[in-house]
Amino acid sequence: MDRPDRLDIPAAWIGADLAASPERWTRVLSPAEISEIESAADGFLSRDSDIGQISPASFPLPRVSQALKAIRTELQNGLGFSLITGLPIERYSIEMAATIFCGIGSHLGSARSQNANGHVLGHVIDVGADSNDPGTRIYQTSERQTFHTDSSDCVGLLCLRGAMEGGDSLLVSTVTLYNQMMLRRPDLAELLFEPVATDRRGEIPAGQKPYFMIPVLSWHAGHLTGQYQRQYIESAVRFEDVPALTETYVEALDLFDRIAGDPRFHLRMRLRGGDMQFVYNHTNLHDRTGFRDWPDRGRRRHLLRLWLALPGDRPLPPVFAERYGSIKIGDRGGIMTRETRLNVPMAP
Repeated sequence: MDRPDRLDIPAAWIGADLAASPERWTRVLSPAEISEIESAADGFLSRDSDIGQISPASFPLPRVSQALKAIRTELQNGLGFSLITGLPIERYSIEMAATIFCGIGSHLGSARSQNANGHVLGHVIDVGADSNDPGTRIYQTSERQTFHTDSSDCVGLLCLRGAMEGGDSLLVSTVTLYNQMMLRRPDLAELLFEPVATDRRGEIPAGQKPYFMIPVLSWHAGHLTGQYQRQYIESAVRFEDVPALTETYVEALDLFDRIAGDPRFHLRMRLRGGDMQFVYNHTNLHDRTGFRDWPDRGRRRHLLRLWLALPGDRPLPPVFAERYGSIKIGDRGGIMTRETRLNVPMAP
């Protein structure tokens, strides 16, 4: 099938429209659902301490699992994101919160390693890392992240605590970006379907180069799929066998970013304690604004993160194997090196 010049599908949403209709993308947990989730977590923790091995069987959710199936359908075939609210996070220990988050995540997909240390549960918190260091992951700072995708089918966040100021979550539809670029500059849109070097930031699988080659946009099996992190594209040119970006390619990235940054097209939300956000990386980019944290270190902005491989998902083009390790549906994504051992850290 030839790639169409425009895609009119549910994933081609406009931020201004969704901002006026939060009920389209928000699911508020009922008291009965919260009780079921807490009972599942208590039961798991009474039997097992290895949260990394949690599964739907060991974290049963007879009522909530049906809602989670609907959310997975929305991720894959609808808007591509969902916000779940209502968890009374203030009454949970970090172990309880992590168990609930990983348990809910297990009903959506299988958790993947997020770094070379094998962490299947990530901690999004400012640890004072230097954002100018090519080895720094931007989520370890308080600075603006810029629009990007993660290396998994889905990324989930559970907000434990928000910042004193800022730290808003921004989402934008990759499909809408494509439609707008084709409308304005189809010549530049075409460039984004060409493979480009992207820095691995020091997390290099055995036998691989310190960067991988993948297009920003791919058209495969009737699906438009995005994979993007501009900072890592720009830092890849530090390797001697990576050519400098051409002026026209930079122009294409500039237009892509300019459309993404337009408030008409992206959706802004402030995650609050107990909010869970799930985003489908193949049809959305996500971002976070810079923030100013609380002086008290015990009140610092802190989110937990999951990368999930989703069952029954879309096929990905072979080039994704460079980043995902495998393109096998339900068992792909994440970061694995020779030394990686999967684990669930309770602290950053």
